[in-house]
Amino acid sequence: MSDVDLDELRSELDDFAESQKSSGRSAAEERIIAGFEEIERFVTERGRLPQHGENRDIFERLYAVRLDRLRESEECRKVLKSLDPRSLLDAGDDVELATEDITDEELLAALGVEVAPENDITQLVNIRSRQEIKAAEEIAQRTPCEDFNDFKPIFEKVQHELATGERQTVKYQDNAAVNQGDLFILDGQKVMVVDMGEPFISDYGRSDRRLRVVYDNATESDLLLRSLQRALNKDKASRRITTPDFGPLFSQVEAEDDLPSGCIYVLRSKSEHPFIAENRSVIHKIGVTVGDVKSRIANAKKDSTYLLADVEIVATFKLANINRKGLEKLIHKFFSSARLDMELQDRFGIPVQPQEWFLVPLEVIEEVIEKIKEGTIDQFRYDPELASLTRSRSVGVGKS
Repeated sequence: MSDVDLDELRSELDDFAESQKSSGRSAAEERIIAGFEEIERFVTERGRLPQHGENRDIFERLYAVRLDRLRESEECRKVLKSLDPRSLLDAGDDVELATEDITDEELLAALGVEVAPENDITQLVNIRSRQEIKAAEEIAQRTPCEDFNDFKPIFEKVQHELATGERQTVKYQDNAAVNQGDLFILDGQKVMVVDMGEPFISDYGRSDRRLRVVYDNATESDLLLRSLQRALNKDKASRRITTPDFGPLFSQVEAEDDLPSGCIYVLRSKSEHPFIAENRSVIHKIGVTVGDVKSRIANAKKDSTYLLADVEIVATFKLANINRKGLEKLIHKFFSSARLDMELQDRFGIPVQPQEWFLVPLEVIEEVIEKIKEGTIDQFRYDPELASLTRSRSVGVGKS
């Protein structure tokens, strides 16, 4: 079986974004506006413009670079002219926007935090739980990265791609997959998973791995995979950095101007054909439709597309602003090495060979859709012998 052409696979993602939106703006204009709105939110929350400097967190530095680019571009100024009532594009870098004068106590009260009397000995202050201490220790045990010069250009390139919009950041989902070469933002720092050790079973009976993780401040640590996941879960501002040209294709929250694009559906056959019956749990039809799935499969047993048998819906994934045909083609090509090779006769006795059925476990299909959402699908291929995803190429730089 031949591997998927990954370069061709990636190029097809260029067609995913719908070319028209209800606002009538181009995709480039929408991206300019979205980036400017993030800067506006920062200004509203902080009461000042974002500033440059290594002592600033990664988001503020990103917004500062972005604001510089917007100011320099006449095209961007034209797009944002009517959307900049506070003249942020013309304000000086040292401008300070007025904020309400409020005491620390009033601020805490407004946040719903009770302030205990200063000498109340029943209140323990500055005491962390054992779990908090352990989590902090796991992340704090860092050492200088001796070969940081190998990684510095990578971090600089990633920062540039974030500033220009070639890369994006998406919210890290709780306990989501972590793979070699993945990039995250954790506690305001960029983090790269450079190496992953062999899997092992921990004292708690769970699978774990030792990682080599490099940070953009020239430090590194050899924390465990589950420790990194816990840290990413705990940091509510943690983000996954996407691969260039891959944006978040699916949104957890549908925007007002999102154009509905239907859903991905996964079906399982109820056929009594010996081979299908024996492998029923791993034989799935994967498709994308704008219509109602239940209506689509109502006459499945009369249609060779559905193996001339009733089917059950085992999973659906809602889409918005996605090129349906392009996405379906991408998924089918990714699983092409596992396509079901079976010939059936339709009700007229004509031999047909269904094209949308694959020998793939449901959990792998869900994992692939997650990789597409994250923008990392180009880093993987499906191994039909192992019935799992494997790395398509070496990613990251390890110690010699």
